[in-house]
Amino acid sequence: MTNDPKPRPERRPSRTALLVVDVQPTFCEGGALPVQGGNDVAAAVAGLLAGAHGYDLVVTTQDWHIDPGAHFSDEPDFVDTWPPHGVAGTAEAELHPALAPVSGRIDAGVRKGMHAAAYSGFEGVDGSGKTLHDMLSAAGVTDVDVVGLAFDHCVRATAVDAAANGYVTTVLESFSASVAPETESAARAELANAGVTVIASR
Repeated sequence: MTNDPKPRPERRPSRTALLVVDVQPTFCEGGALPVQGGNDVAAAVAGLLAGAHGYDLVVTTQDWHIDPGAHFSDEPDFVDTWPPHGVAGTAEAELHPALAPVSGRIDAGVRKGMHAAAYSGFEGVDGSGKTLHDMLSAAGVTDVDVVGLAFDHCVRATAVDAAANGYVTTVLESFSASVAPETESAARAELANAGVTVIASR
């Protein structure tokens, strides 16, 4: 007599989202808190979205500071405090102009840091109060690719939180840039410890 094999759990089909983190003029050359290569990242992300990228969902994040308290400082340490940047309602806080031609390929966006420091896109909400996790979960997303600015700050934080929320998470390095080599090295270690994969591109 043989036992009937146990039914295998049904595998959920994979669905992948692209998270475009803080691709805003404030973090690019000419902005309040520029990352070297920021404008090139914006152009590269725009090129990615213009093609047959294959993502099931594309979500942007923006620093959108109204009154973030001690996050802004006239004497910043560039670790916990920063010069004013991403000020809500200013042109610098909007999505980078390079993304304008592909805006129709962006499905949703969240804004973060209104009244406190916020590095991860998972701290943001849309106009109706939905979080990034709400959006991804509702869309049945299983995997996320993370791009944007800066690799060693908000991209890192967003990717770490994505992995913590159960998403298979990859950072596409060719579509990002770092503030400094030291913080980039620390970010790579943190991403690896969180189970995040870093690759050049898909």
